[in-house]
Amino acid sequence: MARNKQNIGGLEAKRRRRTWIVVASALVVVVGVAAGVIVTLKPWTEEFRHGGLTIAAQPSPVKPLPQVAPAPATAPAPGAKGLAAALAPVVGNPDLGVFAGSVSDAGSGNVLWTADPDKPMIPASTAKVLTTAAALLALPPDHRVTTQVVAGTAPGEIVLVGGGDPTLTAQPDGKGYYTNGARLSDLVTQLKNSGHRADSIAVDTSAFTGSSMAQGWDPADIAGGSIAPIDSVMIDGGRQSALKDYSPRSATPGLDAGRQLATELGIDPGKVHLGTAPTGAAKLASVQSAPLRDRLRDMMVDSDDVLAEAIGREIALATGSEASFTGAVNAMATTLRAAGFDTTGLALHDASGLSVDDTIPPRLLDRIVTVAALPNNGGGQSNSSGVSAAGTADDPLATLLDYLPVAGATGTLSDRYTGQDRVGAGWVRAKTGTLDVASALVGYVLDHDGRVLTFALMSNQRLPEQSRPALDAIATTLRNCGCS
Repeated sequence: MARNKQNIGGLEAKRRRRTWIVVASALVVVVGVAAGVIVTLKPWTEEFRHGGLTIAAQPSPVKPLPQVAPAPATAPAPGAKGLAAALAPVVGNPDLGVFAGSVSDAGSGNVLWTADPDKPMIPASTAKVLTTAAALLALPPDHRVTTQVVAGTAPGEIVLVGGGDPTLTAQPDGKGYYTNGARLSDLVTQLKNSGHRADSIAVDTSAFTGSSMAQGWDPADIAGGSIAPIDSVMIDGGRQSALKDYSPRSATPGLDAGRQLATELGIDPGKVHLGTAPTGAAKLASVQSAPLRDRLRDMMVDSDDVLAEAIGREIALATGSEASFTGAVNAMATTLRAAGFDTTGLALHDASGLSVDDTIPPRLLDRIVTVAALPNNGGGQSNSSGVSAAGTADDPLATLLDYLPVAGATGTLSDRYTGQDRVGAGWVRAKTGTLDVASALVGYVLDHDGRVLTFALMSNQRLPEQSRPALDAIATTLRNCGCS
């Protein structure tokens, strides 16, 4: 990736040099012409003041007229045969490697097309669709996580107690990587106003239990910027460069948060250590995360792995499980089963999809998006396929659709559908998933007839440079489809 950026920078430099050459040449021509022709302009004329240019009339103002509207209820239902015929040329692409998928009609909830829909596939970050669905089902949308500082046991000791929020920021303007993240400066102000003198800091990360790294994770991804060890308190997700997506992460994010707090308070960072808050300790300061709805949007649009793991533990705690990798994935599966989803074939080791040992069948991913998109399905009644009808106006699952990146416009789809498959730009909304061994796309699209189609498209055993364009071509085919 760095090599590509350097190459791009070199091209930009070449363009700039070429531009100056052209400009310099133009100046020579102008001077040569000026040397041969003498033009006298009077200083009070419009020609003199504007170099002989004609001034155009001011254009009339333009008013934006947004035309966002729901999919028409009268749109014809797509047919399975027509859809299969349209998809046949693109789903056979060898660049897909081992491929499985499912496409459904969101208007009826009917499955229209499948390819090995029950096959357990490595989902990569499309696993976050499950995390989001479980969070929306188990937690209120305004749920927040608290980080606090309490008095320690030793004289002059304070304890930074992590409650599970990785979005705390130390940016001077309070605007960190995450939307409306809690601010370290607020903790500092409260501590100074408390009058409590401190000369050492303990960091309590005991809210999370078990390993801080999941099965199937590569430790190289810490320096690579995808993940940090999952501590219950972090600053900007453990990023060393707070505002960069793939900044190298800290290997000790909890301790680093304590050290940053120490620096802000004028305490020696060498006097920061891991510890546990005493029972009943006096609370000296506290801050809260942004509401769950904001954090879910950040997690999905930017595919943030650290935030996904923290939200997975929120689900675990809300359902009475331990706040660990195992507790989180068990709580997610239990919550989805309770909502009527068939989780056969589901095997998760994390909430982010970073583990290469995760597997999800495309049938389940497609079904979650379909149920979220079902119109007026009776609020808790079973639909024709027997799945509990989440996705009504009052149901939280419908919100999942708003968190999906837009093709060619936002998040992890912002640089896709901009060259090839531009027909899908603005119409495809989907969660991406990318690992060296897997690529996936899960979301929905409005087809040519105005019908909403949901899809889960999963490729394994191909590099993303090959598989992602092939997946985009399938989604674009769905957009083009007039398959009624």
